[in-house]
Amino acid sequence: MKTKSLVYKSFLQVRVLLCTAKKFSLFCTNKAKFVLVKKILPIITILLILTIYADAQSNREPSPGAMQRIMKLYPNPATSFIKFEFQKSFDKGYSLQVINFLGKQVYEAKNINSTTTLDLAAYNRGMYIYQLKDQTGKVLESGKFQVSK
Repeated sequence: MKTKSLVYKSFLQVRVLLCTAKKFSLFCTNKAKFVLVKKILPIITILLILTIYADAQSNREPSPGAMQRIMKLYPNPATSFIKFEFQKSFDKGYSLQVINFLGKQVYEAKNINSTTTLDLAAYNRGMYIYQLKDQTGKVLESGKFQVSK
């Protein structure tokens, strides 16, 4: 014999309570309505749970320790050029390195401007990693971009 779900057992208890009252006698005598509700109740329960879970997920805020990006790059994926722009304060001592996925450095610029455009004519199709470094060589930001020709 199958075990009945907790939702179904709760529904049966509510039905027994409703059937004892005279004003709900129409519900108790009409078995077709009860069967319909019995089939729909698990679906409604799942939808309600999913709605609550989705709402809880959408209200999440980024954690205070989450790192904010210093620079943005666009377009990504790129075909002919890619532009690096600083979002926050800019320091003249920053350097930018681009490394292909084989680990070979394909570009380096020291003392970059607040907006730097990189020509991709000599770049092969694929993924590249960029690193923004300060004057001491510490990596401030790292990310990736795709070249699609």
